[in-house]
Amino acid sequence: MNLQKLYLDNKEHSLSGRYITLPSIEPLLQKLNSNNQLKVIGKSVLEKPIYSYELGTGKTKIYLWSQMHGNESTTTKALFDFFNLLKNGSSLAEKLLKTFTFFSIPMLNPDGAILYTRENANNIDLNRDSLNLSQPESQILRKIFDEFKPNYCFNLHDQRTIFGVGDSGKPATLSFLAPSYNEERAINETRLSAIEVIAAVNGELQNYLPNQIGRFDDSFNINCIGDMFQSLGVPTILFEAGHFQDDYQREETRKFVFMALVSSFKYINENVIVVNGIDKYLNIPQNKVVFYDYIYKNIKINYDGIEKITNFAAQYKEELIENQICFNAYISKIGELEQYFGHFEYDAENHLYTDGEKDIPKLDQKADFCLGKNIKVTNGMVKM
Repeated sequence: MNLQKLYLDNKEHSLSGRYITLPSIEPLLQKLNSNNQLKVIGKSVLEKPIYSYELGTGKTKIYLWSQMHGNESTTTKALFDFFNLLKNGSSLAEKLLKTFTFFSIPMLNPDGAILYTRENANNIDLNRDSLNLSQPESQILRKIFDEFKPNYCFNLHDQRTIFGVGDSGKPATLSFLAPSYNEERAINETRLSAIEVIAAVNGELQNYLPNQIGRFDDSFNINCIGDMFQSLGVPTILFEAGHFQDDYQREETRKFVFMALVSSFKYINENVIVVNGIDKYLNIPQNKVVFYDYIYKNIKINYDGIEKITNFAAQYKEELIENQICFNAYISKIGELEQYFGHFEYDAENHLYTDGEKDIPKLDQKADFCLGKNIKVTNGMVKM
């Protein structure tokens, strides 16, 4: 199966970028709703509809949800690419629809999506509300879980650009987790089923995304929805869509999420036991916080009349300004950076730092400065 071609054939071109909101997806959902597969299953804090989209007649029930965190939209785009595959009339689509019943919530947190925030309108992280169920969105997610009785859950998220694959110097473009079901992080039959899916998907995607797949931390927290559903006996798989080189809009990453979804269902359908699945899962390098968006090395500064050589890093903040996501770079670390990588790195070769103010980099300062006489840095980017 050529996953690259499959993605290109089914990509939903009307969705792009990072700012995916309810008005972005409602026309697509209506278009996909050819046989009453679309339902409003509840309302958000701000009374926005929360939609479900159900397809397939198979015995194996798959429960998927995206944008539990409103500013994590990559997997939403990939879900619509996958919906297009299921609706394209191909032999693969027919096979998937006969094998599975897919119940999807493409946007669990529409209020957070419009505000481009992690939390909902009550400033609650829905992924820390699985025990208290204090929010309407959390209650909807759990109600469907109880009623649908899935065989597998797919918990779809984004992760920040700070994560790398161990100490490899490669960004964690995709990361996976079979969440723990207890404090001891034990492996029972339920968690093993999730582990084996991830091991199979990793084996497939290494052909397309070598050395850029990580394993998310499995510390147990019953307030997290994945840990809760795993503890309730349903294999649950966490997807984390991360950074691909020069892909801040996450269009490349969305492709790999699509590939991972297709690979997951291919494996579950074939029901082949992964030999040494636990070892293969544990051999996926863990996510590690090792990246900044920009690192500048060997910068000369004049500190109280004394010249020093230092390094510093800048990180983007994603800021919603006039309905657009703006990536604004701010200085985030100064000094020792030996254990870190930059998605962009620049060696200033001892050029003098100036910024028109105190001429010393300061934390949380916008990354606009000059190096020597000929190098200008604007919003983190070096211009000669």
